[in-house]
Amino acid sequence: MKSLDGIKFAEMVQMGAHHLSQNANFVDSLNVFPVPDGDTGTNMNLSMSSGAKETNSNADAHIGKTAQSLSKGLLMGARGNSGVILSQLFRGFGKHIEKLSEIDSVQFAGAFQAGVDTAYKAVMKPVEGTILTVAREAAAKAVEVAKEESDVIKVMEALVEEGRASLNRTPDLLPVLKEVGVVDSGGQGLLFIYEGFLASLKGEALPERSNTSIDDLISAEHHRVQDFMSTEEIVFGYCTEIMVRLDKNKEPFDEAKFRQELDVMGDSLLVVSDDEIAKVHIHSETPGSVLSAGQKYGSLIKIKVDNMREQHSAIVNDQPTNEVKPVPAKKEKHPYAVVTIAMGEGIANLLRSIGASYVIEGGQTMNPSTEDIVKAVKETEAERVIILPNNKNIIMAAEQAVELLDIEACVVPTKTIPQGMAAILAFNPEASVEDNKSGMTRALANVKTGQVTYAVRDTSIDGIEIRKDDYMSLAEGKIILSTPNLIEAAEKVLTELVDEDSEIITILYGTDATEEQANEIAEFIEEKYPDVEVEIVAGKQALYPFIFSIE
Repeated sequence: MKSLDGIKFAEMVQMGAHHLSQNANFVDSLNVFPVPDGDTGTNMNLSMSSGAKETNSNADAHIGKTAQSLSKGLLMGARGNSGVILSQLFRGFGKHIEKLSEIDSVQFAGAFQAGVDTAYKAVMKPVEGTILTVAREAAAKAVEVAKEESDVIKVMEALVEEGRASLNRTPDLLPVLKEVGVVDSGGQGLLFIYEGFLASLKGEALPERSNTSIDDLISAEHHRVQDFMSTEEIVFGYCTEIMVRLDKNKEPFDEAKFRQELDVMGDSLLVVSDDEIAKVHIHSETPGSVLSAGQKYGSLIKIKVDNMREQHSAIVNDQPTNEVKPVPAKKEKHPYAVVTIAMGEGIANLLRSIGASYVIEGGQTMNPSTEDIVKAVKETEAERVIILPNNKNIIMAAEQAVELLDIEACVVPTKTIPQGMAAILAFNPEASVEDNKSGMTRALANVKTGQVTYAVRDTSIDGIEIRKDDYMSLAEGKIILSTPNLIEAAEKVLTELVDEDSEIITILYGTDATEEQANEIAEFIEEKYPDVEVEIVAGKQALYPFIFSIE
């Protein structure tokens, strides 16, 4: 096959989506980290299904148009880190061929490489040994083979073969994988899609799943090594935002070059552009230099520079308390909204009571999509919005949602419900979005998160032997105990996290715990830590009998 058109590519997408769908549960099961929320396969499947649906509805002989439909569907349906990365892979793929009616082997391989480049830019801290590595090494092989091979099928065969080899090498790249001798599930999910593409091209049946055992595989997405967001100190004092209307009569705009030029001027850099506009956000000590850099490419049509040190000082001296009132429910244009994500009716009610405007149902095993978050933000009818994911696997989808909004918005990278609570209490309705992001992010350092959940399989993590159905004590996400006794697991978490600076402990008990058990734990706290105030809330969350917020 010397060329590929849009109709054939649409068939490939359907086959790739189907193959992933058939194996989504298997991909979920690859998460050896034994909490009951291994949802990489679910997230990738829902994301790819959205892309396949959009592609099927808008299939066109022009492959550029078909690829754009896939990109759009994936973008709106992206769930979890794995889903967002998948959407970025095919966003770059589609952009590379958007003007082509059909493509040859070189252009086909180049599209995969363009997808990799886009995905790496989207991830703040790329981690090797993950889906990114599998995508990168597979694409590089395709590009190499396409230099000598004009058959599109042969290029796809090379890409799949290298993808398998790359997946098997992931344990050599991540210490947490090497420790157990396993591979990454996000990469496995991507490989299922690529295998579907190849089967469609060759007119063959989908391949049987390999006989690799679950004990030989793992999901890096659910481990500490895959944290893409982190709290940073304000080192650069001026929050600088500019929007440049690109001028073809000035220096040709190169987004990568521009980003590299700005990178040395500060941190928290974001550059987003299309054919007409470039938007920049950066924290810098020299905002004038940022403006000058932008002017080389066109006229400045928006400029905003805030002194973050002065504004942060104002927030510190006038911290809001839990007296912040919820936004009224009636339909009217509100100046501000805080949109957050939570699992459990009791937790949702608690978040609303301390200031959340809108609570999206979701969390472990139920990661909302980019489109879900966009719709929730629009539902608030607010002029400015703060989004709190409350789960590390939702942060990227939230960030992607911000890029699709036409209002001022930001994401505070909360990874747990206690962090979300702390962020809401630090919200200042009189401050700018950027100042709120700074102040609310800093507030995350004032809370610790303890959790008790159950093991879904036998395994060994960090030297701790874990048995299926045992209760596990998680202190700031790290497993510290596995025991068949729920109360023992809860007390272990508290003993690990409570110290002399702790003042308030909130016990959120879920559907797998009772009020009597919560009271028993409260009595333990009062006896062992008499100076600590205890609050009990029926969170009604699934999967986690207890969540502890320690301030």
